Amino acid sequence: MSDRLNGIVKWFSNAKGYGFIQPDEGDDVFVHHADIEMDGYRTLTEGEAVTFELVDNGTKGPRAQAVRRA
Repeated sequence: MSDRLNGIVKWFSNAKGYGFIQPDEGDDVFVHHADIEMDGYRTLTEGEAVTFELVDNGTKGPRAQAVRRA
């Protein structure tokens, strides 16, 4: 999918390098630090607005990629 979606960071653990985004519509989406597009240390803050692309992660469910601060 190439359409960008909007959401809010539900939580993100710097120690674990992953978290979840609550999209404007639908279920929470997994996000890994490698999928965050930014310079420097890749991290997100709880409550932060983001845009992202949704990809199929096989049996694990959907995953956010190309995550950017909104």
